[in-house]
Amino acid sequence: MKKMMSVLVGLAGLLMSQWALAQAATIAVGTPLKILDGQPEQITIKTAKGPVTITRKMTACGKNGGVMQPLVPVKGVHPVAEIEVIAALGDAGSIVLDMRDTNDRVKGTIPGSVGIPYTEVASRMNELGCTKTGAKWNCGKAKKVYAFCNGPACPQSPMAIRAMTRDGFPADKIYYYRGGMLDWDALGLTSVKDEF
Repeated sequence: MKKMMSVLVGLAGLLMSQWALAQAATIAVGTPLKILDGQPEQITIKTAKGPVTITRKMTACGKNGGVMQPLVPVKGVHPVAEIEVIAALGDAGSIVLDMRDTNDRVKGTIPGSVGIPYTEVASRMNELGCTKTGAKWNCGKAKKVYAFCNGPACPQSPMAIRAMTRDGFPADKIYYYRGGMLDWDALGLTSVKDEF
């Protein structure tokens, strides 16, 4: 029964990743997108000059049509930016983790990052310095994980972070680069292609 559940969970993860990939690839520039989950496609605010409606539309540089993700997806996780990610690339006690689907990673990723798809991270925490005894992970000696995906509207790394912490990875050892590849590319930082 456990093996069947594992297969079903893996299949569901594969389908979700393929849906996310297809979604980004098929959204036309200018298409209205939601800003927040469960909210309308526009938010009207009051300003000194009158009401202004904030909307969101797919752009040419957009990598994902998802909804905006919180800066801290799980309490205790540290938000970081490019400078901290670059510093982590040279730190033996840290791992910069590309949690995107492999199809996205091969198109361009942060040099020196390691790829573990978001659907697999919780089952591969041994690669982050955790050990497994029976069904429980011991992450007392885990590396600091700098997690990223496609950018502020990509749900992949927040989903993986929630799964990791649920399974025992300490939230205070996770550093979330919410800007992800969208911001990395927008800033003109070097990317490498064909990484698996």
